[in-house]
Amino acid sequence: MKRSLLPLAGGLALALPLLAAPAQADPSPAPSSTRQADDAAQQRRVLAFWTPARMRSATPMEKLFKPRPVAPAEVRRGLAQVAPPVQVQSIPNGGSAWTGGGQVVRTAGRVFFTYQNRTASCSGDAVTSANKSTVVTAGHCVKLEGAWHTNWVFVPGYNNGSTPYGTWTAAKTLATPQWGATEDLNYDVGAAVVNQLNGQRLTDVVGGQGIAFNQARGQNMYAFGYPAAAPYDGSKLIYCSGRVVNDFLGSQDLGLRCNMTGGSSGGPWFLNFNEGTGAGVQNSVNSFKYNLPILNAYMFGPYFGADAQNLYNQAQNS
Repeated sequence: MKRSLLPLAGGLALALPLLAAPAQADPSPAPSSTRQADDAAQQRRVLAFWTPARMRSATPMEKLFKPRPVAPAEVRRGLAQVAPPVQVQSIPNGGSAWTGGGQVVRTAGRVFFTYQNRTASCSGDAVTSANKSTVVTAGHCVKLEGAWHTNWVFVPGYNNGSTPYGTWTAAKTLATPQWGATEDLNYDVGAAVVNQLNGQRLTDVVGGQGIAFNQARGQNMYAFGYPAAAPYDGSKLIYCSGRVVNDFLGSQDLGLRCNMTGGSSGGPWFLNFNEGTGAGVQNSVNSFKYNLPILNAYMFGPYFGADAQNLYNQAQNS
């Protein structure tokens, strides 16, 4: 069965109260990670590299990568972290521009990096974290085919070329151990710890969405991202909403009817999303689509189980 990751875009893309750190899940393999721009000289180099023209020309990652077959084993689960319910609105939606404002237009953003000497893009989201500097994205948006992406930056609130909250360089990027070892789509989850910008930490500037693990399947969810492949162009934040289903073709992922295309990879999926405030609790990311006429209408995202939880804890405590 053919699957495609949602491409990066370009030349190769509320504040909720601070939550207590979730309970540790059962022991599992440690997430993998790599250093990025962790000193001032490297940060200046990366910021100089990402000109507006390079951001506009970044290639959606799904055009560059053919995912490996997924493993049939059930995704590991751990202790649940529960978020309080809020009213859900405007479901379903298949892929419209988000015009509701709120915190999501600050916390969600585009991710840019270099992959195989080509500029590329994904999406990501700033989440509540102990270090106030954690971005959650897809695993293939930090590492692919055994190599870590370089020149990695996060641009929250990206809007038609503007960077209203600045460009944040990564000091460190991380991936689940299963993604790092075999690129298992069941665990296509990545994260970045970004450097301070102008003496400030990320979530002090843009806020942070909640995040949850080991939650019940089959709930209503909202997905956000910056698709850059036709008919989208990466210029604005797009969203989908509806009740998620389980993937019935082999993976343990969640599926949501959604027209988003390449470049939206790594964008957040929210439980308990409130359109009035733009606040929600992140519980997956845009990961892949099947290359089949009917199933191509669905976006799939990994279930946030024990290993995604361990990844988040390692990132937020870095």
